Amino acid sequence: MILVGLAIFAFLLGSIPFGMLLARAKGVDIRTVGSGNIGATNVVRALGPKVGLAVFVLDVLKGTIPALIATQVVQDPVGGVQIQTISMLMGVIAILGHMFSPFIGFKGGKGVATGFGAALGAIPGAALVGLAVISLTVALTRYVSLGSILAAISVPIVSMLVFRDSLQLLPILVVMAAFIIWKHRANIERLRNGTESKFAFKKQIPDKEEDDGRDPPR
Repeated sequence: MILVGLAIFAFLLGSIPFGMLLARAKGVDIRTVGSGNIGATNVVRALGPKVGLAVFVLDVLKGTIPALIATQVVQDPVGGVQIQTISMLMGVIAILGHMFSPFIGFKGGKGVATGFGAALGAIPGAALVGLAVISLTVALTRYVSLGSILAAISVPIVSMLVFRDSLQLLPILVVMAAFIIWKHRANIERLRNGTESKFAFKKQIPDKEEDDGRDPPR
């Protein structure tokens, strides 16, 4: 019963659309500007780095908190499932809540920040490598989507080969990476076509009263 309750908590916590809520507090419907995504990258473009960073931290915590709680409330393996695996599963449930939030019509973000948070709570070594991968990729190319995809691919590899985490995690991490890549399918097409927007850590979408008539970057 504890795990069922924790799973429900993880999903509901993951479902909170912080990007939409913080943008709405600024008078902006984030779903109607830029890419329309509720994640930190689009929030930075629409509202600037301070609000975007707040969204990123909150989205990370959505994954970290359930994963860490699981390590505290679960003292022994359950049905052969190890504690580290249970921790990661709770994080994954939060990711699903983020991607398919019932509060916004079962739509949501792409799960990168919440996925990082889940990994940070369950497999911190691999999570930090994933963060390094996305940071380096964005620094070199300025494509957040490419960095996110490469980070999603790298986490299962380094988790298994470098940090020797539980083999039970492998199918979970592979499925998680596949979900994140699937959510980036439109970005992948734009990367192939050379039309993907590059990231700058500043506001890029003008306010309506500042609009000079040009279409906002997408």
